[in-house]
Amino acid sequence: MARRKWRVVWTEAATHDLIEIVSFVARKAPANARRLLLRLRSKADSLERSPRRGRVVPELASAGTRAWRELVVKPHRIVYRIREDIVLVGAVLDGRRDLEDLLLERLTRNV
Repeated sequence: MARRKWRVVWTEAATHDLIEIVSFVARKAPANARRLLLRLRSKADSLERSPRRGRVVPELASAGTRAWRELVVKPHRIVYRIREDIVLVGAVLDGRRDLEDLLLERLTRNV
């Protein structure tokens, strides 16, 4: 029996996040930047098989928003939501930052 597959789609904002993160790392360590890019993309792509495995984003859950989930690729957080047969990657963020205000403003606007 074939397992269900979701399509992983990156928003423009998430793509921009990824480019910024990888570019920042590449300034000092190009090889590390390439490995990081592959790790982040691979982890996001793995959502096509089981997107509900990520936890609900705690900062958003405390504000009553439970639609957004995340996978952690230390120190980064891949933030996404599931819509029918699509996994929508909305952000890739540095988990060392205070994310509550950033996530609330960014992920609840134009959703």
